[in-house]
Formats: sequence, structure tokens, C-alpha cells
Amino acid sequence: MTRSIVRFVDHTIRRAPEGGVTFEAFCVAHECGEESGPQEAQEAAQDWCLRHTGKTGHDLFRRVFTDHARVSRAE
Repeated sequence: MTRSIVRFVDHTIRRAPEGGVTFEAFCVAHECGEESGPQEAQEAAQDWCLRHTGKTGHDLFRRVFTDHARVSRAE
């Protein structure tokens, strides 16, 4: 018979700045599906929304902000 010992170990999760942040915008107008693609600057994704609205009249977007996180064992 094999016995296992399981113990709880605290971990922390923190933003990992070296991973950067990306900004994306997705047009959610009926059957549009266009998107800004990942951008390094929030202003670039916002500018894409403004241009897209100017060309199409679409005015509703889903915005996604992505960062990276690192999990470490607490000491």
C-alpha cells in the first residue's frame, strides 16, 4: 500500500511587468467581426475604434486588456 502526504502551500500571484500589456478592440455590431488586433498602446486600439466607427457607423466594441502574471510559492 502506498501512502501520500499532501500539504497546502501558499502561493501568490502578481503582475509580471516584463510580459507587457496588450490592448485589443472587437466590433460587436451584428455580423461585423472586425478587430483591431493586439496593440501595445491603448491609444492605438482606441484609434482603431474611432476609425472603424467613422467608416461603418458601428459604435459598440468589446475591449480586452491582457497582462501577464507570475505565480510564486510564498516563503
